[in-house]
Amino acid sequence: MSWNPVLDPSIPIGDAVDSIETVIVPRARDLGGFEVRRALPSAARQMVGPFIFFDQMGPAEFLTGKGIDVRPHPHIGLGTVTYLLRGKLHHRDSLGTNAWIEPGAVNWMLAGQGITHSERQDGEIRNTPHDLFGLQTWLALPKAMEDDPAAFVHAAQSDLPELEGEGKQVRLILGTAYGETAPVPTGIEVFYADARLAPGAAIPLPDNHEDRGVYILSGEVSVGGQTFETGRMLVFRPGDKVSVKTGDQGARVMLLGGATMDGPRHIWWNFVASSKDRIDAAREAWRAGDWAHGRFRLPPDDAGEFIPAPAH
Repeated sequence: MSWNPVLDPSIPIGDAVDSIETVIVPRARDLGGFEVRRALPSAARQMVGPFIFFDQMGPAEFLTGKGIDVRPHPHIGLGTVTYLLRGKLHHRDSLGTNAWIEPGAVNWMLAGQGITHSERQDGEIRNTPHDLFGLQTWLALPKAMEDDPAAFVHAAQSDLPELEGEGKQVRLILGTAYGETAPVPTGIEVFYADARLAPGAAIPLPDNHEDRGVYILSGEVSVGGQTFETGRMLVFRPGDKVSVKTGDQGARVMLLGGATMDGPRHIWWNFVASSKDRIDAAREAWRAGDWAHGRFRLPPDDAGEFIPAPAH
């Protein structure tokens, strides 16, 4: 079967144990008035399904003339989704993509063997105060996809499946869940959904995926008599029937998971790979800086600068 660090035949599952395998308290980092809270990877869990990075950005407010300004940088071995709740980001990449990421939409960037992109809040958006609140996630790619060519796919909010009933509003961002399939082709088994829950509402986690987690964006949820607050990620044991229920204030949660990886992953800077050799090759290619003939290109609409590779 697939590699999963929590599957141990000596550990009972189902009714014999609490269904929650791990509770992750994200690490917060202040990036100069802009806070990022990182839930994955953590000391307890490197991944939940294919999700290997899970960051909450903000909420943050920017004064006139200020904003996010991430220079071109490379990725390998992963797919990224930036899912915004408020604000917008300007995405440019080495494929020539020039697009704004807006609330509720999905922009799937497949790095594969290599892609370079930048994320900025530039142009007219800086003429007035503005805000930003969202989630950035990286999904590790299976070994069979690590050498795939880079790609970029956009899906508007109106294209995403929406389910509603019994106090639940669920938007499926990626993959399959609850009998629906999101329109963005990822090539991997995954589910990722935005669920808004009314006071007292309960939602079961999809039972057709091995690895499953919940990130609490706002409000509180209870599982098995325990209550968990905003900013927690709950990771559940494979195979259990699990539901989360809200309290008197309702909640907004992100549901995530999928198939576990075909082995552990190495992470260095912006690179994810199944071997250190792949990391080393990508690092040297970026340091070489041969944008015309090398492995990496700079975005044609943002080629004036780039982020150098760290020294270590």
